[in-house]
Amino acid sequence: MSLLFLSARISFIMLEYNEIRERKIIIYNNEPCEVIEAHVARTQQRKPQNQVKLKSLMNGRTFNTTFHSTDKVDEADINKREIKFLYHNREEYWFSDPNNPKNRFKLEVKLFEEQAKFLKENMIVTALVWGEDEDEKIISVKLPIKVELKVKDAPPSIKGDTAGTGGKQITLETGAVITAPLFINSDDTIIVNTETGLYVERL
Repeated sequence: MSLLFLSARISFIMLEYNEIRERKIIIYNNEPCEVIEAHVARTQQRKPQNQVKLKSLMNGRTFNTTFHSTDKVDEADINKREIKFLYHNREEYWFSDPNNPKNRFKLEVKLFEEQAKFLKENMIVTALVWGEDEDEKIISVKLPIKVELKVKDAPPSIKGDTAGTGGKQITLETGAVITAPLFINSDDTIIVNTETGLYVERL
């Protein structure tokens, strides 16, 4: 896989224990880890501590740990680059440099998790890159929070239901199945939140 178009420089900022918050990417056990949850607990008997849930961006493993008031960690300033989704064949997801279509490479589905079902051809997504020079590696892929998708199949709508008081299962052009209001029809274009997997609105 060629990543020559992704030149990443990693710099570090020291974070205090209470600065370790959701969505931060820190270095823990020499690996980049995303903070999924963080809660600073203070009690009269004990010094404050930050109870954190981390996700390794190298292998996808999630785990809990605790940072105490004397702890500090490195925040990784990981470079971000746009890449274009081309197609997928079973578990192979192929991308390219948007400015150089010949520079193609495949990524593992675990990098997108549940968001993979909302990928469509020619969609521009954000790649997070870890490492430098020949050791650089894409460790995570983020879709836009909201995307426009066409409804491939939907049960017949119910006449008069324009308020969206009910819900039904619909299939999108990417094959994803989500719940949408009863008035949504096949061939409609809707907006979906890729983080929650929920219907947002019809265009």
